[in-house]
Amino acid sequence: MDVESQKNHLKAYGITYWTLDKQLKVKWLLNYRGGSFLLPDTEDIQRECQIRGVSFELISNNEAESILEEISSPSQNMEAVVLEKAPKIAVYTPKGNLPWDDAVTMVLQYAEIPYETVYDEEVINDGLLLYDWLHLHHEDFTGQYGKFYGAYRATSWYMQEKKDAEALATKLGYSKVSNEKLDVALKIRDYVVGGGFMFAMCSATDSFDIALSAEGIDICEPMFDGDGSDPGYQNKINYGKTFAFKDFILERSPLIYEFSSIDMTRKRRIPKTTDYFSLMEFSAKWDPIPTMLCQNHTALVKGFMGQTTAFTRNEIKSNVLVMGENKANGEAKYIHGIKGKGFFTFYGGHDPEDYQHRVGDSKTELDLHPTSPGYRLILNNVLFPAARKKKQKT
Repeated sequence: MDVESQKNHLKAYGITYWTLDKQLKVKWLLNYRGGSFLLPDTEDIQRECQIRGVSFELISNNEAESILEEISSPSQNMEAVVLEKAPKIAVYTPKGNLPWDDAVTMVLQYAEIPYETVYDEEVINDGLLLYDWLHLHHEDFTGQYGKFYGAYRATSWYMQEKKDAEALATKLGYSKVSNEKLDVALKIRDYVVGGGFMFAMCSATDSFDIALSAEGIDICEPMFDGDGSDPGYQNKINYGKTFAFKDFILERSPLIYEFSSIDMTRKRRIPKTTDYFSLMEFSAKWDPIPTMLCQNHTALVKGFMGQTTAFTRNEIKSNVLVMGENKANGEAKYIHGIKGKGFFTFYGGHDPEDYQHRVGDSKTELDLHPTSPGYRLILNNVLFPAARKKKQKT
């Protein structure tokens, strides 16, 4: 999985998942040649690699033992983690959304990793209990319809999405979309606390935490929910209920395409040509979880925008781990934490290979980006639950 030897890093994850799905175990060699996978030598696996265009090397048992011995040396910042089973994956996304509306859905399809979609009805009815790993589509859990009101309130798609959201809330027994979305967020919270793995990108990150912090508080203006917001609602926000963020200030204006001070989009002063974030280096033997989530063939990854592009560094809780950051701009891009028995990862931005994705832009063709470091970070998270039975130090 190093930069020189692997032709298709993204599909290599699909091969690994496919192998696990055949009830075969895999060793993930953290920090060894870009985070390589040690798979059993079978004709079926070789043939599948050839069909999918994934580079592989055949090694003898003695060579495998030699590699594992090198990795186990205390002088090497490496570790071999056993992946035990293919996690069952759910993508939280509205019905009818096309695969290229979401980077995770797109890369899962490209890597040929199976997944199922869920939305509010399934979440409310405890459908998440069927899954090991949950991705949150670029959702607005605050009930403000993505804060698209200022620029898009007269467009047909905005009016239709608002109408559909209100109809779904009514069907589920709620008088307001914001109340319904809060209960969805609370169900997701309980899923993570109970031992689930949750991965979110773009606006699903901060809007999720904001919804939790505003439980029981009306932060929506009349154009969103038909009545006024609570007076002085900023002072009523409870940061103790959030997963990752603290001390943020909500954006009150419905005309501004922003949820709060968590997001760095409007505070950035970085030209596209120099917009990169660096991945942190962790101890593979003592911190295998963040090491696993940061496996890549480069430590420097191209930046990319989104409604929530990156996170204000001083508004991240001290118990949350920053795994990728642009230190010069004071922003975190990629963060991870523990909640109860479960784990969450937040990744800022919309599409790692579409720098400034806008409404209506054409889809990204991943055939043009088979070695994308930004997409590899997503797939690290997909395989993460496969190692959960291994006792790990955090």
